[in-house]
Amino acid sequence: MRRVVRRLKRWLYLGHRWLGIASCVLFAIWFVSGVVMMYVAFPSFDTRERWAALPDLALSKVRLAPDQAMAAAELKRYPRELRLVMQNDEPVYRLLGADGRRQAISAVDGRVLGDITAEQALAVARSHPAAVAPRLLGVVERDQWSVTARFDPLRPMFLIGLGNDAGTELYVSQRSGEIVLDTTRHERVWNWLGAIPHWIYFTALRQDAPLWRQVVIWTSGICGLVAVSGIWIGLLRAGLRRRYAAGRITPYRGWMAWHHLTGLVAGVVVLTWMFSGWLSLNPFDLFARRGDAREALQRYAGHDAPTVAAALPSRDRPGVVEARFIWVGGAPLMLLAHRAGSQSVVDPTSGASRTLSQDRIFAAASQLLPETTMTLQQRLDQPDVYWYAHHHQRVLPVLRVGFDDVAETWFHLDPLSGEILGRSDRGLRVRRWLFNALHSFDFPLLLAHRPAWDIVVIGLSLAGLVVSISGVVIGWRRLVRG
Repeated sequence: MRRVVRRLKRWLYLGHRWLGIASCVLFAIWFVSGVVMMYVAFPSFDTRERWAALPDLALSKVRLAPDQAMAAAELKRYPRELRLVMQNDEPVYRLLGADGRRQAISAVDGRVLGDITAEQALAVARSHPAAVAPRLLGVVERDQWSVTARFDPLRPMFLIGLGNDAGTELYVSQRSGEIVLDTTRHERVWNWLGAIPHWIYFTALRQDAPLWRQVVIWTSGICGLVAVSGIWIGLLRAGLRRRYAAGRITPYRGWMAWHHLTGLVAGVVVLTWMFSGWLSLNPFDLFARRGDAREALQRYAGHDAPTVAAALPSRDRPGVVEARFIWVGGAPLMLLAHRAGSQSVVDPTSGASRTLSQDRIFAAASQLLPETTMTLQQRLDQPDVYWYAHHHQRVLPVLRVGFDDVAETWFHLDPLSGEILGRSDRGLRVRRWLFNALHSFDFPLLLAHRPAWDIVVIGLSLAGLVVSISGVVIGWRRLVRG
């Protein structure tokens, strides 16, 4: 048995030694890039950015009602999205069907709009508030910033530089005629030190999503095992009960001592970040959502036919950039988006302002999951541990409803418009603690006292960086010696 134990220890040391050489390089990259990501996010284009980039909606030019637009699109069911916006100087309806198909219908004469030209894309860019001297940089099928599959229905895209000091570049979909992404020089430069190396987000790999996912899962999994073996070896070699010479708790000196001692302290953090990063890829579909989202939305709307009676205002409203048509509990609503980022709710049949009561929203929400009972009705005026704005924009106040289904599903609803803002279940709430808390340190006490969060995360990252760099130095010296 002693011989077996000695052999296992030897394999433990050898495995950690040689796998650790490559792993420590990755660890060092991840710690540095993680700190960069705290302050520079990967380029995105959220709803409020989209509103800010749109021209005022010329309601006075609209000649086609929403019903007529849906008829022109030959829809059989109410679309997932029905928006009225400007495309250059023409108001158009943009529809996203239940089957995922996107269409654009002229609100002037009802014609189905096709792909746009480069000149039309430049005209779209000229209406952007940050535009100085727009110029076409090329046509992009897929690049570093538009690599993910969510852009697939929008490809190809015209890449247009705005000529401003920030170096802003717009991606205008050739198919839809809309701005679908923007990047700045600051984002493009810093992401090469942040999200790209941290997520292993190189275009050649990331464009094959299943392959990228497997690479990240296996890489983080192996690195996690290296961290476990390092902690184990560190404890075996630590003189916690019987000290080494001069009362030392480590038998090593120099870089080996740094690696041993900081590994004992920061090794748990390294392991925690490896484990939570591995979970972010949802291995084995541990956090997969359950249920048919489309059917739930239809029940909440209380309407599924491609109809909505609307008497659009005949006069333009400065600052209004978009009109959306939705149903909540069998009642039609028109949501007017303002460039400043707010929304107003209007009765589409009369044009008068509309206010939804919480009781009406809760009544509509009770239909989301049939054959279940609504067990939670809550209004949040302040963030809580499951609805907070650290990494995402969050609407407040917000309504939360919960059900007694197997997954213990929650929905978050906008009390102004009645829109569904988010859905979670028990698995996703567990993920919030196993990933967001362990990986991003989204603990309420830290988030409530910034910059305490920054200090803790940067301090732990520096400790992990010492472990990593010392491991790289030790490994390099060993390789050089042969």
